[in-house]
Amino acid sequence: MPATTRPAAGLAARTAGLALTLAAGLTLTACGTTTTAAPAATAPAATAPPCRTASLAWTLSLLDGDGDGDSDDGDGAGRGGHRSGARLVAVNKGSGPCVFSGFPGLEIHHGKADGIEGTGAGRPAALSLPGQAAVAVDLRYTRRGTPGADTSWCVRQHEATVRAPHDTDGTVVPVTDAHGKAAVLDACGETIAMAAPHRTAAGS
Repeated sequence: MPATTRPAAGLAARTAGLALTLAAGLTLTACGTTTTAAPAATAPAATAPPCRTASLAWTLSLLDGDGDGDSDDGDGAGRGGHRSGARLVAVNKGSGPCVFSGFPGLEIHHGKADGIEGTGAGRPAALSLPGQAAVAVDLRYTRRGTPGADTSWCVRQHEATVRAPHDTDGTVVPVTDAHGKAAVLDACGETIAMAAPHRTAAGS
């Protein structure tokens, strides 16, 4: 009798051990599935398409206190001072997110001759822009009449051509004052300095 019960006990032990091993394997597999599934929550933002010029609603407004130059007394000490500012805002018109990666294009031409372009330093971080969200780029430029300004290269314009980063298609956007009324951007020099794009409230 002992000879027949001992193998049975050994078989039972081996069967129990196999069951535990299978259970542990299933548990590890389940844990592994949970672990790999977690990053999927951030996948939509990571795979969002780049923002396109046509999918954005653009505004270009002079900062409060900056006008069209008519109130300047000729020495650059008008309401805007020597160094003037404006803000370029783009709102994602779609319902899904897009990625705004880099500086937008900005060109202001005076007829077919003189022109001035926006330029920024470095490589700004890419911004995920959900539907109806806005991104802003602050601009600084030298007004006509500023002491030392190169007046041989100036533009005075009521509109500008803009485009999304890495997009070749541009669109024309009117220049407005801080209150949304038509205005004129009067700038000298070959470039307008652009700060890094940042998220902002739509309409600001």
